[in-house]
Amino acid sequence: MTLSLEQLVETADRYLESARIQDYCPNGLQVQGREQVRLLVSGVTASQQLLDAAVAAGADAILVHHGYFWKNEDARLIGMKHRRIKTLLSHDISLLAYHLPLDVHPEVGNNVQLGRRLGLQDIRPLPGDAKGLIWQGELPQAQSAADFGRQVADVLQRDPLVVDGGRSIRRLAWCTGGAQGYIDQAIAAGVDAYLTGEVSEQTVHSARENGVSFFAAGHHATERYGVQALGDRLAAQLGIQHLFIDCDNPA
Repeated sequence: MTLSLEQLVETADRYLESARIQDYCPNGLQVQGREQVRLLVSGVTASQQLLDAAVAAGADAILVHHGYFWKNEDARLIGMKHRRIKTLLSHDISLLAYHLPLDVHPEVGNNVQLGRRLGLQDIRPLPGDAKGLIWQGELPQAQSAADFGRQVADVLQRDPLVVDGGRSIRRLAWCTGGAQGYIDQAIAAGVDAYLTGEVSEQTVHSARENGVSFFAAGHHATERYGVQALGDRLAAQLGIQHLFIDCDNPA
């Protein structure tokens, strides 16, 4: 079965309520391709590797979390950006990208999807976070930082960087991607641990000096699941095919 590109975009935009969220890039359709969509390929980032894999799979449209045209970036279509856009245009493939709308969504969002995969309970946004980017939940039983680190490694298939806060972990806050800058908000909320994708030098000091465990589990690794869930939902709702392609990234 095929459907119109317009219907695909309208359905995704409406479901994610992307128009109401201020972001650093345009959300929704970024590059227009053929009018009909049969196969939707999804991935974390619209890298050349993903584009080439989508072309090989016969994709009509690509759905990603990290697309193009970021605020304050060079707008010229040269070098790497030219090659990527040329690949899309020459194969008549559309690109849909959803950044913050896919982080905060309560059903298919990166944060809620990661929380579920980690087996957390009572998953909800952290109070006081107006943007809804930081989430919180509880482990069924208290764990040491080392044990929870092993659990994260089992789920994400990569070892996280672990800063042991020296106390058992029951209540956890997290934000997928590059959100190490939110650790102080998590600490102020009284959690036992904070997890995100990346780490900065000062993050470690904040964790140690406040007795809160910290986990940097990978930007890519923590954001694999939202776009998968969105692609699966769109495929089931609209009757098209969906293929998630994971282009591994150690960062």
